Amino acid sequence: MNLTLASFQNKAIAQLLEAMESPRRDIVLKSCTGSGKTIILTHFMDEYNRGHSNHVFVWLTPGKGDLEEQSKQKMDIYIHNAQTKLLPDVMLTGFESGDVCFINWEKLTKKGNNALKDGERTNFYEHIQRALDANLRFTIIVDESHQNNTVKAADILSMFRTEKIIRSSATPQGVANALIIDILDEDVIAEGLIKKALVINENFPKHVQVENQTEFLLERALAKQRELAAAFTCQESKVNPLIIVQLPNNSDVLQDEVERWFDSQGVTYEDGLLAVWLANQKQNLDDIEQPDAKPIAVIIKQAIATGWDCPRAHILVKLRHNMDETFEVQTIGRIRRMPEAKHYGSPLLDNCYLYTLDDKFTQGVRQYLGKDALDAQTLNLKDEFQSIVLTSEQKTILAPKPDPRSALIAIYGYYRNKYNIDGRTIENKNKFEAHGYVFNSDIIRYTRSGEIPNMTQAALESLNRIDFRETLNTHRHGREFHHHVAAIALKIGLTYAELNAIVRKLFCIQTKNDDYRILSLSVRELYSFVINNAERLKEDILEIMAQNTHQPIEDAPVYQVPFRFPPTLLFTYNAAARNQDVFDKNVYANYLSSAEPRSDPERKFERFCQSCPAVKWFYKNGDKGAEFFSIAYSDSLGHQKTFYPDYIIGTAGGIWIIETKGGFSRMGASEDIDRFSPIKFNALKHYVEKYGLRGGFVREDKESLELCICTEEYSDDIHSSAWRSLSEVLKEDA
Repeated sequence: MNLTLASFQNKAIAQLLEAMESPRRDIVLKSCTGSGKTIILTHFMDEYNRGHSNHVFVWLTPGKGDLEEQSKQKMDIYIHNAQTKLLPDVMLTGFESGDVCFINWEKLTKKGNNALKDGERTNFYEHIQRALDANLRFTIIVDESHQNNTVKAADILSMFRTEKIIRSSATPQGVANALIIDILDEDVIAEGLIKKALVINENFPKHVQVENQTEFLLERALAKQRELAAAFTCQESKVNPLIIVQLPNNSDVLQDEVERWFDSQGVTYEDGLLAVWLANQKQNLDDIEQPDAKPIAVIIKQAIATGWDCPRAHILVKLRHNMDETFEVQTIGRIRRMPEAKHYGSPLLDNCYLYTLDDKFTQGVRQYLGKDALDAQTLNLKDEFQSIVLTSEQKTILAPKPDPRSALIAIYGYYRNKYNIDGRTIENKNKFEAHGYVFNSDIIRYTRSGEIPNMTQAALESLNRIDFRETLNTHRHGREFHHHVAAIALKIGLTYAELNAIVRKLFCIQTKNDDYRILSLSVRELYSFVINNAERLKEDILEIMAQNTHQPIEDAPVYQVPFRFPPTLLFTYNAAARNQDVFDKNVYANYLSSAEPRSDPERKFERFCQSCPAVKWFYKNGDKGAEFFSIAYSDSLGHQKTFYPDYIIGTAGGIWIIETKGGFSRMGASEDIDRFSPIKFNALKHYVEKYGLRGGFVREDKESLELCICTEEYSDDIHSSAWRSLSEVLKEDA
């Protein structure tokens, strides 16, 4: 199976490989459900076993759900000719070099288990001892590690005499002196693998008074399911969103109530729309994980919470109480995956939904997910703003694709100017090294060692840096070279073959034309150069793309579509915030000051709009999707892009398009992290001139605590005449 790994997954694999060389025994891989922990670990194990003989991985899973078989099947799919085993295979043939053995914890720890009894067959302990006597080394992976922190589990681990234990969980429990590999939720969200936010109790009144709480929750869940199903149809997607109804244990009466309510809505076991997954009752579960499976709701209890992957699960109705918080987070993970591993540009489809009256549970979720767990309500557009129409620009497939030759010239020109390179490749190598590039025939990885009192970033950086080297293997490392080149190519709109040709013309001696040659590397040296310098190459390419050399073109092939403020808004906010002021200048009724998610510049700008007499109204734009306002532009390589200005505001003088950015520190240093700001500014300036509007970029001067705007030219110097007081500029426009 050809699987393209996300950048955070490749990074985690590299970190795991580095961690194997560190002096610490315990490694913790912390990552949310939906991040592809199995993908990460299977590729890591394959990479490690390829370079290390006499080694065995033992992957231990929790007892529920046949997870060991699921994990083995995944590795067999992801890794061609993987040397995988289950416990019966180990009992038959023992452990062999290169094995990856998937074993259920419960089959080792449960009282009376035959796998650990003396008898006619060699028992499990003796297989371990034989492996150790044959100089095999074990690395243990503990999947869902939070579920097996017991004395008996520790006894099992001790049998392997392992030097490394990797514990994997979305909610790992403390392991003293462990090396932590933490995959951030925002990195997984950015790749489109999980939903952007969890919406809690959407449109619930402040005081809920109902005759039947269960029916109240189920009604809202079913209405949301139908709304989602219609939206997926509009996306021409076959995804059939699923409701998970979670019951307490020993709740036969409540189960009967749920089943009767669904039956009253025409959702039954008989018609295949309702499924159940309980210890003593299973129905309509065949292929329920498939995107277009028929069931629209499944009734579950605790057993389903761990290890079940059903990306079309979109809604959770929780009727449980007083559960362990770690388990609760695992349950939420069931509805966080994106069904097609991508975002749709629709807040409706890119979020997941929880309906519950269990306050203890909702507080636990908020504490864990932070600003990814939000309250929500539907807001209506005020009548006076329904007639406003702007022109939104969207990318088109007819736009010319980046020209490889132009890209080659741009990249060559960038290196020539930045590093002062010339035709002498030996001198150029010295100049590259002076700017941090690594030249080595080996693949160099980095890790750290030492003792630290706490796991802060500063403490980690104080550790001793250690580098370890791996001899280049063009077959094994060829995939890594291919991945890095392909990832960069994707960013700049070229194919792998096109960028590979550019890289070879720039850096490889075996190319016929040397007009653009910077370095004279052999093919092997080129592989190690790209792998060792992958992050620096990516940074340089991004810097090249952001160079302000491409101006918007009047006749650029873009879609021009009418944009109106959406008639309704799924408004997400922080109900726990101290201030819940209504911003009545917003185009939507009952828009609150606690709106989330919002950056600091956005929060400050919204408060400015509400208090500034010159601002008559304001609209907060979305950040992705055809339903929001966008402006098309091209980067310096000719790759067409769109950006979504943050705000549209109205003054007495007309309509303004505003983009907010990070401010300037008290010392005047820029805090804008968007390297494309100059290009976006020019695109915005071109747009407002074309359509007779006004616009600019707004940033805060933290020395004066004043919002400033530039409208004519972009500058990273707050003391430049390009920046003026926003309040003064708008006052002039009033």
